[in-house]
Amino acid sequence: MAVTRRVAIAAMMLLCGCAGRSGQGTAAPPSPSWRTIATAADRDRLRTWRDAWTRALAKVTSPADRAAVAAEGRLLQPDAAEMEPVPPPGDYRCRTIKLGASGTGGMDYIAYPAFTCRIAREADVLSLTKLDGSQRPVGLLFPDDGGRMIFLGTMMLGDETRALDYGRDPVRDVAGLLERLGPRRWRLVMPFPRWESTVDVMELVPKGG
Repeated sequence: MAVTRRVAIAAMMLLCGCAGRSGQGTAAPPSPSWRTIATAADRDRLRTWRDAWTRALAKVTSPADRAAVAAEGRLLQPDAAEMEPVPPPGDYRCRTIKLGASGTGGMDYIAYPAFTCRIAREADVLSLTKLDGSQRPVGLLFPDDGGRMIFLGTMMLGDETRALDYGRDPVRDVAGLLERLGPRRWRLVMPFPRWESTVDVMELVPKGG
């Protein structure tokens, strides 16, 4: 989508400096680093991802909810990530589970049905877009150390047709860690989302087999 292209282009311009003015305009731009793009609040959220997991799972206390968490297996185990996290472009079935209500009166375990997400090549990075549903994260996937990628994006709501630029509205900003769980299975872990929960986990499985 346009928002991801604008962020990717801006990120690469920032990292490349003004290559054209220095006479090095033909050099290939380096891959953008998520650390130069992420807001301070999102760097903090990503840094404290394990704390989000711990708090969220501790809030799941009812026997039915705890059984539901256990039934999900590796999907809801914090240290289940495998190496080589980069997913192939294409359409995915993606379903979201919200853990640990962030306020009083909320539900500590909510599992939503699968919707459609798309991973696409955007300049020198990958984009991730949730195509349907009432809450639709849209953003970019950046390389990171170890067995994960970093997602930075914004949340589209309801019938909105255009996403805000990342960093424009902290309430809409989304930060997460994309991890591979096994062959043809990934998850996006979003610690301390702005609404409803303590951690959101989105499972991604490629469509078509």
